Amino acid sequence: MGTGITMNIHEKYMKEALKEAKKAYALGEVPIGCVIVHEGKVIGRGYNRRNTDKSALAHAEITAIKKASKKIGDWRLEECTLYVTLEPCQMCSGAIVQARIPDVVMGSMNPKAGCGGSILNILETPQFNHQAAVTRGVLEKECSDMLTAFFKELRVRNREEKLMRRCES
Repeated sequence: MGTGITMNIHEKYMKEALKEAKKAYALGEVPIGCVIVHEGKVIGRGYNRRNTDKSALAHAEITAIKKASKKIGDWRLEECTLYVTLEPCQMCSGAIVQARIPDVVMGSMNPKAGCGGSILNILETPQFNHQAAVTRGVLEKECSDMLTAFFKELRVRNREEKLMRRCES
C-alpha cells in the first residue's frame, strides 16, 4: 500500500476522531476525540468528558480503549490503530502502551502536556516491552483549529463571567 493510500485512510479515520471531538466541544469540554480501528472498522470511540463526568480518567483515549477492549473481548488491542486529535498525555500514552496498540496516529501536538513526542515519548520508549509506531500531523490544521477556537471562546466566556461578577458586587 502506497503512502498516498495510507494517508487517505489516516485522514478518513482522523475525520471520525474529529467527529468525536465535536461532541466534547458541544458539552463545553476541551475538544479531543479518539477512535480505534480494527480490520477497517471503528471498534472504539471516545471524547473528552472530564468536566462532565467529574473524572480525571474521562479522556477520549481511555474511553475508546475501554470500548474497543469490550468489543474485541480482550485487553490486548494488538491489531488496532488508534487515531486521536491531540497528542496523548502521560496517562493515555501509558494506557496505549499497556493495551499493546501498535499504531498511533495523532492530529496536533501538545507542547504543554504531550507524551507522544513533545514533553516525553512514552509511546516509542524502547525500554518498555511494547512500543507504538507513531504518525504525527494527520489533519493537523483541522485538529489544531478546533482547539484554538475552543480556547478563544473559553477566554471570552471567562472574561464575560468575571465582568458579570464585578457588576453584581
